[in-house]
Amino acid sequence: MRIDTVIFDMDGLLLDTEPLWSECMLRVANRNNIIITPAQFKETTGLRIYEVTDHWAIHYPWNGKSAKLVADEILDEIIAASKQHATVLPGVESTLQLLRANNYKIGLASSSPKRMIDELIEHFDLLHYFDVVTSADVVELGKPHPAVFLHCANTLGSHPGKCLVLEDSVNGMIAGKAARMKVIVVPDDHHFDDTRFSLADGKLTSLKDFEIDLLF
Repeated sequence: MRIDTVIFDMDGLLLDTEPLWSECMLRVANRNNIIITPAQFKETTGLRIYEVTDHWAIHYPWNGKSAKLVADEILDEIIAASKQHATVLPGVESTLQLLRANNYKIGLASSSPKRMIDELIEHFDLLHYFDVVTSADVVELGKPHPAVFLHCANTLGSHPGKCLVLEDSVNGMIAGKAARMKVIVVPDDHHFDDTRFSLADGKLTSLKDFEIDLLF
């Protein structure tokens, strides 16, 4: 089937927000006397932020704010930090412009909360490129479950077999493949040689290398 839809992740693919997550989570944890270290963040890689703080409440219990309020505080922190320090990654706008010029449907499907997605893609002037913006907030399970990609495709009126997913993470890649979509990964330098990315249909060092031929 011919690809007619391209679905983007956000954190680490459109915006260089990934390092900010750990910094913000640690600051908020310290403010709330939650005893956790950055090394332990690996336990919750890929989980939605409310799932992360629920995990903390079970394994690293604290007195004070609820897990939900701690998650809300992290969200406030990451949104503010992203607006101040994050940038649009190289090749993002040229890729979006190329897809728009060639009449592809364009979606965004992120595990980040809708509030964060909406604020950041508007702040970085990317909203107008997307036909649909979807958060894993609206589905039962986040990545690596395929639900958010399937929901995005359904909202776009696209068959999963006609969708290409662009992702930077292993969990995102797994979610895209589980959705029966073609997946091209754009990992960061630290994870580029991760052998698990061999499951992807293609791998780029940057979206600056994206070409329409990759859709065929």
